[in-house]
Amino acid sequence: MSRSIALAVALIALAGPVSAQVYPYSPAGRPDLTTGDIHRYEMDRLRNQADRSQALAQSQSAQTRATIQSLQARRQPPLDLPEARRPLTLEEARQARQAAEARSGAVVRSTTQIDTWLDRRPQ
Repeated sequence: MSRSIALAVALIALAGPVSAQVYPYSPAGRPDLTTGDIHRYEMDRLRNQADRSQALAQSQSAQTRATIQSLQARRQPPLDLPEARRPLTLEEARQARQAAEARSGAVVRSTTQIDTWLDRRPQ
């Protein structure tokens, strides 16, 4: 019995760290297990479960970062350079002045019509 345990310990030591699935053992199924063995197996099982959870969290975190970067890259507006402004020609300046005077004249005419109607005598 002690020889098989020594052989198992030697094989484990030579193999190095191994991540294997460890099932919980019940004392009823294996009367040769001590409480310490059961606790060790349970701790190994919990460590493996924690390692799997951590690996999943890291992969999801990397996937989330990649998704956020791709969304930010698509959100970036295209580069539009403003048109270079050139001075107006004499004809363009005259047309712009006439258009501005026409707009202000329309506003003045509409307000004078309202003022005239408000200033009329009662009948």
